[in-house]
Amino acid sequence: MHAIDFKEIQEKLSDGFRPWQRSFQFWARATDIYTGYKVFQLRMNFVKDVTKHEEMWEVQHELAAHKIYSMCSDLGGFFLKIAQILGKPDLAPAAWVRKLVTLCDHAPATSFDAIRVVLEKELGKSIEEVFETFDDKPLGSASIAQVHRARIKGDKRDVVVKVQHPGVEKLMMVDIRNLQIFALYMQKTDIKFDLFSMTKEIEKQIGYEFDFKREANAMKKIRRFLYDNNRKSPVLVPRVLPNLVTRKVLVMDYMNGIPILSLGDEMAKRGINPHGKMAEAAKFNILNSLSQAYGQMILKSGFFHADPHPGNILISKGSEVALLDYGQVKELPDHLRLGYANLVIAIADNNASLALQSFRELGIATVAKCKNEQQELLQLAKTMFDTEMPPGTTTLQPFSEDSSIKKISVEAFPEELFSVLRTVVLLRGLSVGIGINYSCAQHWRSMAEEALVASGRLSTS
Repeated sequence: MHAIDFKEIQEKLSDGFRPWQRSFQFWARATDIYTGYKVFQLRMNFVKDVTKHEEMWEVQHELAAHKIYSMCSDLGGFFLKIAQILGKPDLAPAAWVRKLVTLCDHAPATSFDAIRVVLEKELGKSIEEVFETFDDKPLGSASIAQVHRARIKGDKRDVVVKVQHPGVEKLMMVDIRNLQIFALYMQKTDIKFDLFSMTKEIEKQIGYEFDFKREANAMKKIRRFLYDNNRKSPVLVPRVLPNLVTRKVLVMDYMNGIPILSLGDEMAKRGINPHGKMAEAAKFNILNSLSQAYGQMILKSGFFHADPHPGNILISKGSEVALLDYGQVKELPDHLRLGYANLVIAIADNNASLALQSFRELGIATVAKCKNEQQELLQLAKTMFDTEMPPGTTTLQPFSEDSSIKKISVEAFPEELFSVLRTVVLLRGLSVGIGINYSCAQHWRSMAEEALVASGRLSTS
């Protein structure tokens, strides 16, 4: 007779219970944050002194920021991805950003013993058989995987080994379902934007992120495109070691550099004035390289890296930019790629009627609640698809009463375009973060024209 393995039974029960536990935690916390704002809005109706409003909003945002931070931090996983989207200097209230930006890059590391099990099962060999050296302390840990520095037997170069956290895929899918229900409720009550489409696109993208073979192929494809189409690629892309790739393990070149958000500190350490001419030139070169790479990927190839959050950008010596993590890539069908090229030209030229035409062509359905629809629509296009901030502003508040998103409601928004929108939002966040205000539409205008000419939709005359 077999002895009963109570530990195994306990683990199975615990695995079965975790999704329920997470769902309960999410709903309890999300409801608390939401009702906090609703009660606050009611209180505001009784405060006649308008000068106090801003101060009161700041306190309310601060309170909500702490709650959102602890929810994302405690639940981890998918909620760290959501924090990346919300924690942008240009999208959320300043209090949220200050709090959430610290969450972006860190997720609790999985123990080395558990990582060894995944690694050896995936590669079919022991760590010692494949690697000369392997650092058991990870270089970093994100919501889906963690990375370790290592050296392959018989090779002098350092590599990075990306290994998936065990059991994380199942839990993320539970999180996404909960967020979708919340999004449906929000768009029926408070926010006139197709939030559900956003969450569907996030679900599809994150589903892809669990397949490292797909990521390896994407990395190779983007590397080839950028290296073939430029005398010198605007960004560095790591090389994949093809015989060391499985669905849960990916081995690639180690890239030496400093994270983009540590740039200011690094300059100060080296005695460079972060606001001096030399520093400004370096920052401009960095932003220019990134913008060049993204313009080419989105408009010329339609196949692009869709996750330029600060944790994925390293600065190497000589202000060279390395772009990491190809888990989120997107392929735009030609009609959307060329429709977007038209929109880029409309934004760059301040052409409101072309912006309206491009929105229709892209399948973005809008309903106007104001008289000057075309101008407000152009403003909405800039808010969503350009990096330039209006004069004198450092944050865009999409849900304030006078924002274009309130005056024009977005009824339908193609899912594939959300990745372009998110990419622009992340580039805008970076430009605000390093203190340079630039317009990606202006930068990409010539590339958009080239794409339209190449497709025969625009004559060269």
